[in-house]
Amino acid sequence: MLTMKKKEYFESLLSQTLNELLTEAKKTAGGMTNFGDKSPDFTEEASLETDSSFAFRIKERESGLIRKIKDALMRLEDGTFGICEECGGEISEKRLKARPIAALCIECKKKQEDEEKAMGL
Repeated sequence: MLTMKKKEYFESLLSQTLNELLTEAKKTAGGMTNFGDKSPDFTEEASLETDSSFAFRIKERESGLIRKIKDALMRLEDGTFGICEECGGEISEKRLKARPIAALCIECKKKQEDEEKAMGL
């Protein structure tokens, strides 16, 4: 069970990270296609396509992380933060500090990764 001080620490950490991600996402989206009044030439179009593809992959990762941060904040609110979703055991504070979005204890996460590896994922 988290103390109030630790709960506030993780809530602040997660909220700050979420705000930074959302701010960065807005900047990335806003600067993607700004050519003013002129049309891009073929080289600029190719570069823009590459940049767009790269930005899209980053946005996919960011949106997944944003979802995980929101889930962690909800777990903080409902009192299940720090409790493994698989076995119901406690997630170590060391693990939570390293990865505050963790929903699985280290043992269950390792088991999950081993199963994914065995399935070729």
